[in-house]
Order: sequence, then C-alpha cells, then structure tokens
Amino acid sequence: MTPRSRTNQLLYQAELLLTLPAGDDEHAQARRMALEEGSLALAELALQSMLRDVTELANLERHEWRELLGPQGAGIAELHRLRELAARPDSWLAWLIGKLEALHGNDGVARRTTGAAQGLIAVGSSAALGDELQTCLAEAKAEIAALRETSEEW
Repeated sequence: MTPRSRTNQLLYQAELLLTLPAGDDEHAQARRMALEEGSLALAELALQSMLRDVTELANLERHEWRELLGPQGAGIAELHRLRELAARPDSWLAWLIGKLEALHGNDGVARRTTGAAQGLIAVGSSAALGDELQTCLAEAKAEIAALRETSEEW
C-alpha cells in the first residue's frame, strides 16, 4: 500500500468510527468515548501517514509528527506550511495536536456528558469531541489535497 493509500484509508476509518451509534444503554457514554478516542488515535496515524505521503520524495529517515512539525524538522516546503498552520490557534492542525497531546495524557480526551443538574441551567455550548473531530478531518483532507499537489510539482 502506498503512503497516499494508507493516509486515505486511515482518514476513512477515523470518519467511519464517528458514524457508529453509541447506543442508548448503560454503556452508551463509555462506547461514545471509546469511539471518539479511537477515531482520534486513527487521526494521529493518518497525520503520521500524511507526513510520509507528502515528504516521500525527500527520503526522510523518520516521519514522527512531533519531530517533523517541530522547530528542528526538515526544511521541506510542505512541512514549513504545516508548521505555520500548527502555529495558528484556530487551525485544524493546532486543534488536532492539542487533542493528541491530551489523548496521550493520563486523563485522555473524551469526556462524559452530564445532563444539567436539577434546578441548574446549562450555560455554554461546547461542541462534542466527535463533531469537532469530523470538522477537523474534513479540513485535513482539503489540506492534504493541496499538499499533495505541491509535493507532486517538485
């Protein structure tokens, strides 16, 4: 399988997990959290694969996303573009990196949803992790297409 095919496969699988129903039994919240964190883990694998995909011609020895997107990463145009994107707090990549860091932490990233306590009014509307991840994956796919085009020009 080529890096391009693997990236596409992982993105598809991450999206597919988010479409699975969590159910409505006593395990629904745990199942939803597992689906969200599983999808996020696949998104990390897709990020790694995408970096291999768009830097394939550079013949890099390593493709660890923390290294390539860090300040000491290779001086390849596609990586420079991604580093700039990661530095923008409102970008899909900055969001993804933040969630990946949380995923690897002790607390994880998925959260239980709690209904408003009796007599309290829920304030604020934080989007569900799954919804945010779906948006992130859609934006990532658009970015990957542009990066592949740039990579092929070289």
